[in-house]
Amino acid sequence: MKLESKSNPKVRAMAALKEKKFRKERGEYLVEGVKMVSECISAGCEITSLMCTEEYLPRFASATEVSRAVYEFISDEKSPQGVIASVKIPVMPVAAPQGRCVLLDGLQDPGNVGTIIRTANAAGYGDIYLVGCADPFSPKAVRASMSGVFFTRIMQGSAQEVLSALGGVPLVCADMDGESAYGFAAPGKFCLCIGSEGSGLSEEVRRAAAHTVKIPMRPTCESLNAAVSAGILMYLLKGAENLVSKE
Repeated sequence: MKLESKSNPKVRAMAALKEKKFRKERGEYLVEGVKMVSECISAGCEITSLMCTEEYLPRFASATEVSRAVYEFISDEKSPQGVIASVKIPVMPVAAPQGRCVLLDGLQDPGNVGTIIRTANAAGYGDIYLVGCADPFSPKAVRASMSGVFFTRIMQGSAQEVLSALGGVPLVCADMDGESAYGFAAPGKFCLCIGSEGSGLSEEVRRAAAHTVKIPMRPTCESLNAAVSAGILMYLLKGAENLVSKE
């Protein structure tokens, strides 16, 4: 049955997931677009509802058809394609990492958070810890992650909880007062720590650092975007070995 009313309970429930309050209450988030929804399905994520407009029914046969007006009401996209799913947020207690990992400390831009998740997935940093950050399951962060949220372990907690889980894992903190990352020999297993866009790393994380590194840059440039810095360091510290791997 085609849903054509914005007041339909299923429609309103799906649209509500654009807001953090309802994502938290229900433990679900939105995934939108043909590519993202297809990869979400392939990754085995738990989809709770799937909706699409008429033109996508042949590809997503199990979806509930909605009118274009209803879809645009649900969608968070500026140019919506016509396929959207609500997906269960994985229950991921803060635990020790399985390999190289990333700690994001106070990042407030969901685009930066999502972009770092995307790069971490690409570079083989499978565990991502968030302390006081923007919601990684907001529509903007999910879009920026380009399916990275499906393939990484995202753990959120207090600084104390995260640092406790990382006990014994050397923290490599990004800071302009550190040594050049180009001459730094990273340990085999480490956690790369990236601070907030405005104030950098918190004192609690700084105090726990085993190493502090910086990306050398011209004096005419004060700093780099947090996601750009994270991407450079993830690949630079990992080294050239096994860049294309099965991690």
